[in-house]
Amino acid sequence: MAALKKGRNASATSKPWRSLALILIAIVALTGGMFASGHTTPRLGIDLAGGTSITLAAVPEAGQESAINKTNMDTAVSIMERRVNGLGVSEAEVQTQGDRNIIVNIPKGTNSKQAREQVGTTAKLYFRPVIATELAGGGAAPQPSATGEPSGDKADDTSGDKATDGASEKATDGSSASASPSSSATTQGRAVTDALKADESPTPTDKASPSASATGGASDPDAKLQAAYAKLDCTKESVRATAGDGAKATESTVACGQNSQGQWQKYILGPAAVDGTDVDEADAVLNTTSGAGWTVTMKFTGEGSKKFADITGQLAQKQSPQNQFAIVLDGEVVSDPYVRQALTGGNAEISGNFTQQSSQELANMLSYGALPLTFREDSVTTVTAALGGEQLQAGLIAGAIGLALVILYLLFYYRGLSFIAVASLLVSAALTYVIMALLGPTIGFALNLPAVCGAIVAIGITADSFIVYFERVRDEIREGRSLRPAVERAWPRARRTILVSDFVSFLAAAVLFVVTVGKVQGFAFTLGLTTVLDVVVVFLFTKPLLTLMARRTFFASGHKWSGLDPKALGAKPPLRRTRRPSAPAQTKEA
Repeated sequence: MAALKKGRNASATSKPWRSLALILIAIVALTGGMFASGHTTPRLGIDLAGGTSITLAAVPEAGQESAINKTNMDTAVSIMERRVNGLGVSEAEVQTQGDRNIIVNIPKGTNSKQAREQVGTTAKLYFRPVIATELAGGGAAPQPSATGEPSGDKADDTSGDKATDGASEKATDGSSASASPSSSATTQGRAVTDALKADESPTPTDKASPSASATGGASDPDAKLQAAYAKLDCTKESVRATAGDGAKATESTVACGQNSQGQWQKYILGPAAVDGTDVDEADAVLNTTSGAGWTVTMKFTGEGSKKFADITGQLAQKQSPQNQFAIVLDGEVVSDPYVRQALTGGNAEISGNFTQQSSQELANMLSYGALPLTFREDSVTTVTAALGGEQLQAGLIAGAIGLALVILYLLFYYRGLSFIAVASLLVSAALTYVIMALLGPTIGFALNLPAVCGAIVAIGITADSFIVYFERVRDEIREGRSLRPAVERAWPRARRTILVSDFVSFLAAAVLFVVTVGKVQGFAFTLGLTTVLDVVVVFLFTKPLLTLMARRTFFASGHKWSGLDPKALGAKPPLRRTRRPSAPAQTKEA
């Protein structure tokens, strides 16, 4: 068994070209991907390249002026930061300014429009029962068409699935005036969940007036609400923006929503039965099974599941449109599905004409929660680099000086071995640069000044790994071994030391990344990345290259400029196996 193990090791060490070829292929592939993506330079953070600065002002709601306090402002900052960075490692800065303002700095290269929507949207989500609905601008509610085909925007219901618990059915919008599908993507969704099903025969009304629709057990809206509903014209953006302002979750209200045909509808909605805090998590999912496209799945908390089951059980017993519930996000109805039976699974899904981006944005806001305050966008400005080109140039010069000093030290102390160290540093630098350039468009990584500092610190970490290995090899030569056996015997001990050292560095970087925010995370991320690359370079490049160089006469003969001269290292005489002389036999005395 021992001979077999030795043979395997000898076979592995005799083919160092395999490791060198592997890392060369990786470098070529990553470089090709970088040029193919069109991003040949790392994306810079706002402190190095400028970006967009957004100023948000907290707006007090009626009777809740005391809600603008330090606790709620800090909570809003935390939620905004998670929302923006949820789009990727974008290095966005979110901080308070004074008592009522929040400043959001978004690096150049980030989708600033998408980020503005993420930070400015309150994301207050409510599930409200529908009391009345009709097309905006005084249009009539859906009527049977002259051809005998049912009107209403019915979702595709050709699957024939029954509305049983656990089945996934599409709900109809139930509120448009035409059955023709719309090719334009809107934000209108439909809830798809256990027992939500298209109402194949909605009860048409002669006119969707509040009094006509508020039947079937729902409480009639009061006169003030009826007047607001009658005057509500959802085709006007200014009217939609103020619809339902000041209404509490426990009160009935009016709202606007857009159906899948792009038509605006107005609603009278009952008190909220479920709110966004009852949503445990939300995800954007591409539903290929039913062909619903991009959807947003929601999982309710234990209390939320009970509330959702109660309200859907009540609505299932009513007639249209009171068997609908509206999913209201920031005062706008994004979906109004019919309900056929109580939904007890604790899960729901919003589907419709979502794009990938819109579904991810909605899931992002629902996952991270609603802002505790309402904010107004005061200003949006384009900012120049805070440090400027001169500061960046100064940092690069400092890094170059440090690298030059390390190379000079290696040349002076290790001589020929310094060639292997410098080549390893260049490979590590190339991998770091290419990966950083790819991470920009992939996960939104932005290189800021602390990240540059992390890359400079990594020079020392990488050089330290080479030094550990070289010193182990020198120790073996001092013991009297020739170079090739010394290289192989030194590797196991050096490998353990390198792995332990890099593990400690990576652990420190990981902890720093988790417990910090903002720019410091850039330093931690870069430090962790370069630490991982250090292990890759040492295993796949430095060690195989030294194995090859040990076969060259210049190194194997111990040339005085090789850095491995036995005489200069104070080596012992070569180890030779000699037979121990037998001890003379002692005579026994009588």
